[in-house]
Amino acid sequence: MKTFLIILGLIFVLFLGSQIYLYKSSNRIEGYKYSIIKTYKDFEIRIYEASLFTSVKINTDNYKQASSKGFSILGGYIFGKNENKEQIPMTSPVAMTLEEEETTMLFLVPEKFTKENLPKPLNTKIKFIEMPEKKMAAITFSGWASDEKIEKYRLLLINLLDKNGIKYSNKFSVLGYNPPYEVLFRRNEIIVELE
Repeated sequence: MKTFLIILGLIFVLFLGSQIYLYKSSNRIEGYKYSIIKTYKDFEIRIYEASLFTSVKINTDNYKQASSKGFSILGGYIFGKNENKEQIPMTSPVAMTLEEEETTMLFLVPEKFTKENLPKPLNTKIKFIEMPEKKMAAITFSGWASDEKIEKYRLLLINLLDKNGIKYSNKFSVLGYNPPYEVLFRRNEIIVELE
C-alpha cells in the first residue's frame, strides 16, 4: 500500500510539473496584441492592434464540431499543407466567431509574415483576413469551453455591458488560449466589438 501511494504521489508531481511547464511554454508564443483601457470588476475594455489572420468558415455553430474541423484545416495549413510546405509558428489565442448556423475559426498570423509573403494554402477554403484596430470588451473564464459555458459568459458579458451603459455590436467571438493537452490553468475569453 505504501509503495502504491509513493508511485501515485510521483505520478501526480510529474503531471503537475508537466502542466506548469506546458502553461509557461504556451504563454511564450506570439499572441494577439492589445492594451487594456479600462478594467471593471468582471470584464475589461481593450484596444486590439490591427492584425492579419488565416481563417476558415465551418457550416455549424456547434462549438465542438467547429473547433475540431476548423483546427484540422488551419492546423494543417500552418504545419505544412501549403504550396511551400512551410511550417508557420503557432500563435495564441485561437478565435472562433459566434454566429448563427456557421462559425469562422481564425489563427493570428505571426508578425514576420504579410499577406504577400504567406505561403498559399492548398485548401481553397482558407482565407487571409486583415483586421483593423478594434475596441473590444472581454470576459475571462477557465476550464474547458463548451456551448453551454460560452453562452453563459456571453450573456453575462451582455448583462455587464448593459449595466454599465456600454454600447456593443453583435460581433461576439470566443478565444481559446491553451492547446488540448493542457488540462490545468485553462483560459478562455468571450470578446465583443464595441460600437
